[in-house]
Amino acid sequence: MFSRPSLIARGTAAFALAATVGVATPAISGGKDKAFFEKVSGQWKGPGEIVAGKYKGTKFTCDLAGEPVAGNDAGIKLDGFCRVGVFKQPMSALITQKGGSYTGKFLDGADGKGLDVVSGNVAKDKVVVGINRKKLNGAMIARLQNDSTMNITISVKVEDTMVPVIGVSLNRQVDNIAVGSIK
Repeated sequence: MFSRPSLIARGTAAFALAATVGVATPAISGGKDKAFFEKVSGQWKGPGEIVAGKYKGTKFTCDLAGEPVAGNDAGIKLDGFCRVGVFKQPMSALITQKGGSYTGKFLDGADGKGLDVVSGNVAKDKVVVGINRKKLNGAMIARLQNDSTMNITISVKVEDTMVPVIGVSLNRQVDNIAVGSIK
């Protein structure tokens, strides 16, 4: 089995993706997906908890920044970190549209210490992304409740059932500085 920091890193990497993916339209829509990724880019911060398994009850916080991928392709690049107590784990993800779905990776992908994004679909107010690491299959669902709040659930497949293992609630971070001009 994986060590506790390793499991937390993989799980938080998966929800980190969700933090920047939020909501959109079907993957085939191209321009609408690109607009969506631009909409959810920015700074996100918030608490999470492992809700099932060996580390049930472990709480963490994440601070993540997302930006749309360069060029005409739809997708997002994510960087940041998640913290469990005094331990700080770097987080990164790259997700890009490929045909009618999405591909990408968290951290260094399933060949390293991360996860692969193997599928994806964006809808009105949520995104569902298929994740994989060797024999572990799962999904991440991110639902944008409003422009500044996103809830994320990461589930893994156990036999024929999807079991939620991580829950996260992120808030968009904005500057409170008033900007204007003087006539």
